[in-house]
Amino acid sequence: MKKRTFTFSNTSVDYFFDADFSHVEKLAPKENAVIITDEHIFAKHKKKFKGWNTIVLKPGEQYKVQQTVDVVVDQLIAFGADRKTTLIGVGGGVVTDITGYVAGIYMRGIRFGFAPTSLLAMVDASIGGKNGIDVGVYKNMVGLIRQPSFLLFDISFLKSLPKTEWQNGFAEIIKHACIKDAVMFRLLQKHKLSDFQKDPELLASLIEQNVLIKTKVVVGDEFEQGERKLLNYGHTLGHAIENMYELSHGQAISIGMTYAAVMSQQLKHFTGAELVVNVLEKYGLPTFAKFNTKKAFKILMMDKKKDNVSINYILLEKIGKGVIQPLLLVQIQDIFKQF
Repeated sequence: MKKRTFTFSNTSVDYFFDADFSHVEKLAPKENAVIITDEHIFAKHKKKFKGWNTIVLKPGEQYKVQQTVDVVVDQLIAFGADRKTTLIGVGGGVVTDITGYVAGIYMRGIRFGFAPTSLLAMVDASIGGKNGIDVGVYKNMVGLIRQPSFLLFDISFLKSLPKTEWQNGFAEIIKHACIKDAVMFRLLQKHKLSDFQKDPELLASLIEQNVLIKTKVVVGDEFEQGERKLLNYGHTLGHAIENMYELSHGQAISIGMTYAAVMSQQLKHFTGAELVVNVLEKYGLPTFAKFNTKKAFKILMMDKKKDNVSINYILLEKIGKGVIQPLLLVQIQDIFKQF
């Protein structure tokens, strides 16, 4: 096991790489902790949860809503959870989002940590302190930024992941490579999904690289005033169509990255759009897709990143270098008409 500590604006977070889930008990003793997980993970890893106070949620993005939060709060009250209680989110992005959000509002804020169990949660969702819930089709409309006390990466959880969940995680890995790491992009070109599934060392190294890319960006810009916006590459359009078509996060972001690469070609003379599309397709992700552009634009109008007339769109100057490009909403509307 390897421990690294990162300091954010008002707290530090301990990261445990190549860890075993059993180490969680040293970070939060059972008598003072409540685990939040979902039915799939609970069923597959029952032994791991023995002796823990556990709240088991229904799986899926459709349950990332206020009603679920209310149920969790009721169960915490029933457990007698107080300000000394630590919440531990053991799951994918939905579980970590809800856990962090509940920890931020229960008794005005209690300690929490994550043991992410999906590739997507390991490389993206669990990192950076963004916690929240959806409201209708609007992704993460309600939430807060608050860092966990610890992140524990146990890659044995990934063994039970279906292929679609691996693809989901690789969407965010490809995103990081596009905006920040040309060397990692070449590694992804060289390999295929099954290489990482078969080689634990190669996989652990890739996960750590991605965790560090995102963490360093967030440490430098925790509240998204500047560089953290780069992490939204593919997400502006992706979030608009994700709940519209009940796509997985990775599928939606992949489509969003495809069109952002095409826009980068038009607006930034980016020459690597075909390379981006090829890598996404190599990892089994969708690229060009027909969608209701009017409806997508309407949802995009509610995006948290926009002001009255423009939105910061993330484009690519070259592979490994993302840029923040303010675009007028009318400009985006015209571009969307071409899709």
